[in-house]
Amino acid sequence: MDRELETAFLEGLEQNKQKLLRVCSVYAADDEDKKDLFQEVVINIWKSMPSFKANSSLSTWMFRVTLNVCINAQTKLTKKKKQFVNMDSVELLQYEGPPPPEEESQQLIYLRSCIKKLNEADKALITLALEELPYKEIAEVTGITENHVAVKIKRIKNKLLNCINERS
Repeated sequence: MDRELETAFLEGLEQNKQKLLRVCSVYAADDEDKKDLFQEVVINIWKSMPSFKANSSLSTWMFRVTLNVCINAQTKLTKKKKQFVNMDSVELLQYEGPPPPEEESQQLIYLRSCIKKLNEADKALITLALEELPYKEIAEVTGITENHVAVKIKRIKNKLLNCINERS
């Protein structure tokens, strides 16, 4: 790999590391699984850098690779065995800054558990939306139209709200 691609890889990874880790955490069963998944994501991004065509931004492309790796890993895991998540052990979404108030913390736990229950497509869409990607970029990552992204995210938000309200 040439120096220019290596620099782009390192800069892109540095700029997107926390966001990519949060995407991995949505698909991971625990912290160790998240680290393993992230390592696999980094390896796949590194190996794929020579094929990056710059048809989209590097960060958009990195999200696409991350989602593909996470979904493929989860599919393989599901085929091997059915796994049940103990709701008491669900960790919070990555949060930087002061700790949230207690009731907000509980809502984040509920949100995370509800996201894990979504189908793969919905989980991918809401994860990208929570990372504050614009709908246009989400459309590029997922391969659906921007309008379809908006409609689906609205429906997913309603599903999550209902799920959280059922748990509260």
